[in-house]
Amino acid sequence: TQHEMSEQPSTSNPQKKAKKAGTEADNAPATTTKTTTTTATNSESRRSKIERITKETQVRVDLVLDGSGECNISTGIGFLDHMLCALTKHSRWNLTLSCKGDLEVDDHHSVEDIGLTLGSAFQQALGARKGIKRFSHAYAPLDEALSRTVVDISSRPHCVANLGLKREKIGELSCEMIPHFFESFAQEARITLHVECLYGFNDHHRAESAFKATALALKEAISKADHNDVPSTKGVLN
Repeated sequence: TQHEMSEQPSTSNPQKKAKKAGTEADNAPATTTKTTTTTATNSESRRSKIERITKETQVRVDLVLDGSGECNISTGIGFLDHMLCALTKHSRWNLTLSCKGDLEVDDHHSVEDIGLTLGSAFQQALGARKGIKRFSHAYAPLDEALSRTVVDISSRPHCVANLGLKREKIGELSCEMIPHFFESFAQEARITLHVECLYGFNDHHRAESAFKATALALKEAISKADHNDVPSTKGVLN
């Protein structure tokens, strides 16, 4: 957001002007968000572009919900890139996502803000919550691991993520941040999301099966129903 400064009398002290400008910069909003949304009509895809900039991260997302599974992802965290590509592939989204974060601190801010921004993009791209199936569940195995995800496109943000991960990290991604990613995504996507790994001993497999189950459940939940009603007895989902 740009702020216009009124002209000051020519007799004012330039040093005071510089000091004032610096103070305004210091007091600028910590977070800015730019959004562009395209709602599906006929052959068009439900699409949203969002840019979220804070003092800790810069996240850019271009999300197409009715895509073909194409992903172009760069977060600076290799295993998170891998998980987001799995999410994109099996949900049949098209996703371009980049993040420049303060990884010299740790991965918390980046993972959280990626989840928040992707959730916002999902919410914006989905548009009016009518004519969709709303509820869905899916299972996804990966070798010995099996995960289940249940989704309600409810406009009531809630997440329960129980993956039972034992390692401190998978690659450079902290295991504690994987459930937090799902929580952050659900918060801004305004959905109810239950993700659970039922069993499995390999944490890579447990995490990946959870992302794949989530992708399958989301794909079904936002798919077109055989009606154009709001799927709620209240008549609204907002």
